[in-house]
Amino acid sequence: MAEDFRGNLGGLQRDEFDDFLAGNYLARVACLTPDGAPYVIPLWYQWDGEAIWLVGRQRAVWCQYMQADPRVSLVVDAPHSEPDDMGRSMEIPKVIMQGMAEVVEEPNVGGHWVEVAKEMSYRYLGPNGPEYLTGTINQPRWLIKVVPTEVKTWQGVGWARRYWVDGTGGASYEEAHGG
Repeated sequence: MAEDFRGNLGGLQRDEFDDFLAGNYLARVACLTPDGAPYVIPLWYQWDGEAIWLVGRQRAVWCQYMQADPRVSLVVDAPHSEPDDMGRSMEIPKVIMQGMAEVVEEPNVGGHWVEVAKEMSYRYLGPNGPEYLTGTINQPRWLIKVVPTEVKTWQGVGWARRYWVDGTGGASYEEAHGG
């Protein structure tokens, strides 16, 4: 059966979405340079249920780019799950967002960014995560909030129905996806 091979196909439910974003995957964040070229950087992030929070170093150019043009896109995705004994890899979750970046704090020492960075350090580095911040706590950081205006999610191994072109010969969408 295709669903045995493909896992759960389709978008993530809200609880799955929140649980996934609570994981320690990186966000690949895209913004625009002053000449309009895309700029993509992998970043730690914090999801609060409504917005993505980013902490950037004072000299991080992506923060300046977002301040000048707040349009951003990002993706958080997980690697394929390890294949089981039958060679099936059923989980390929991803979240894709577009939104507007808001500079909440320009570079400062000791702002709200410290609390956000501590939460991120626990998530990404474990119980000793805040030690990572100790040596740089007096280095100025930006705090940026990205409120999504569009969100798309996916899980499983298969195509979304909207990508399928009927009438090209071969299996139908339903046949290919076990429906």
